[in-house]
Amino acid sequence: MGAITREAVYFPAEDRRLFGWLHCAPSHSSDTGLVICKPFGYEAICGHRTFRAFAEAAAAAGFPTLRFDYLGTGDSGDIDAAADQIEAWSRDILAAVDEVRGRTGVRRVCLLGFRLGALLATLAARSAGSVHSLILVAPVISGRRYVSEMRTTRLAAQLAANARGSVGESGIARATAGDGSIEVSGHSASAATISKLMGIELSALSAPTASQVLIIDRSDLPAARTFAADLSGRGVSTEYLELPGFVEMLMTAPQFARIPKQMIAVTCDWLRRSAPQQTPTASASGNLDGDPETMVPPTTVLALPGRASDAGLSERPVQFGVEVQLSGIVTEPGPGQSRQRAVVLVNAGGDYHVCVGRLYVSLARCWARTGYIVLRMDLAGLGDSDTRLGRPDNDIFPAAAVDDISAAIGFLQQQYGVGDVTVAGLCSGAYHALQAAIRGLSLNRILLVNPENFFPPLGANLRDVQLSEAVSAGSVYGERMRSFKYWKKVLTGHADVWRIAKVYTLRIRLALTARLRDILRYAHIHLPNDLGWQLERIAARGVQTMIVFARGEPGIELLRIEGGSALERLGQGFRVHMIDGADHMFSRAESRAILQKVLSEELFTSSGRKMAADQAAIGEPLTEVVIQRSDPVSRTSGGAGH
Repeated sequence: MGAITREAVYFPAEDRRLFGWLHCAPSHSSDTGLVICKPFGYEAICGHRTFRAFAEAAAAAGFPTLRFDYLGTGDSGDIDAAADQIEAWSRDILAAVDEVRGRTGVRRVCLLGFRLGALLATLAARSAGSVHSLILVAPVISGRRYVSEMRTTRLAAQLAANARGSVGESGIARATAGDGSIEVSGHSASAATISKLMGIELSALSAPTASQVLIIDRSDLPAARTFAADLSGRGVSTEYLELPGFVEMLMTAPQFARIPKQMIAVTCDWLRRSAPQQTPTASASGNLDGDPETMVPPTTVLALPGRASDAGLSERPVQFGVEVQLSGIVTEPGPGQSRQRAVVLVNAGGDYHVCVGRLYVSLARCWARTGYIVLRMDLAGLGDSDTRLGRPDNDIFPAAAVDDISAAIGFLQQQYGVGDVTVAGLCSGAYHALQAAIRGLSLNRILLVNPENFFPPLGANLRDVQLSEAVSAGSVYGERMRSFKYWKKVLTGHADVWRIAKVYTLRIRLALTARLRDILRYAHIHLPNDLGWQLERIAARGVQTMIVFARGEPGIELLRIEGGSALERLGQGFRVHMIDGADHMFSRAESRAILQKVLSEELFTSSGRKMAADQAAIGEPLTEVVIQRSDPVSRTSGGAGH
């Protein structure tokens, strides 16, 4: 089988541009193309690698496939915050249909939609004569019920955050008030969108023009059987299946998400049976009935487009790396802007390079407008990067991550001649940025947001007891011990007593080791994984370190314990800020705005930049804070309580 071409493409959607990936075999055998319509919000982040797997499998089966980002999502252009996203995204799908037809010459198009994307695909198909068929995975049938689900999800998250103390009551009040929009897991649906959804019932609409429909419902909670029967009653050739894998694909954190191989195999087989075929070619001779991994070619040829310009800056996808092909998006300043400084943004957990709420996109575009070149990269095995031989997908703490960051820095230095490099990241991205500084990569500063690990995680997998759980055990388990319900779980065998024992054992060991490290430091003896000593070495090389924590994060206490007395000696090149009213991933727009202000001010100040023209957007200068042993983190003016 020949290599599949994976081409990054920009294409117009009215006055803005959409971004996508077009997957094609060297000589496709079908006259039908496939457009993948993503779900809403965090589900699109969880399923990113799955959508890529669907696209690669369909392309290997002979169907050119385009997966793309709607306006205001992923790497596409921004959208008006008040826009009707249902209307806009339905038009985006039609633009994607035109794009795949124009680029590949196919006459017919099948839309493959997931959840809200399935609803959007159905709406778009009602006005697109070239849409030959639909594949709807766990489709949203009732817009009203979906809105209710969004509100329930948001409320549950807010109550959980309030219980942890990460969001005060005033923060919850603001989150539930407003103009009728809803923000769920960092992604917003406008008031106009909510109003439109409240009036949509797919069963009440006229049937789509597509002649064939495959509905793949979730096996654990099927909800589309009646809709499938209704389509059949209207004369639409409809096939209905209930398959496992939905929750693991779209509702599991990206680092734990799993690709539904059976679902991919069924989809490709249905495409083969339903789509008109041209003369078969060797590129379409994959085993469609076997393991879907056999449908993915051993190599992928990556083609990259030019730049997409927008409001004084430009963006382009890039490929770099030697051992493995790494992908990312570079945001460049406009003509005449300084190009001697660069920032590398590293994946947060298993999220691909946009991060929750498009935090990385917002940071990149903000900083590029002030003269920085910003690379949002995917580590190997994450996002749109390839996976190292012998390594799994979605490995968020790979040993070779520093090598990937080194390749990114080398790429920026070679392509742009940058002399000042910052590496930044949230959660595991912060960990990798710190490791890059410890390894002595050619960088000037690191910006760390909510690190929970300063050294490799413990155990065989991330579900094992970690140091972050140990340092927070006092408050978490102390509160539980006062709960009658918790003691009932313990006495009835429903509480994991062994895990609790492991947590407290690790907590005691951590405290004793920290005390021993502090004593040995005075004798210039350094134990392995000595954070304080490593931070001193980083500072001695002139690398600046800035850390931002959401108040209540376990990383705060872990920093104090593992850094010890060394933190007092780090000077002004080491600063810590705390932000109130935020959760671990900064999933609320308000807390993300404060975080962007803090990071921007730190970046500009530490780089020696004077941003007077942008001061109104950035806010007043922040107070620099040096961490003290007696007070591990002091609040800055940027983290005022809410």
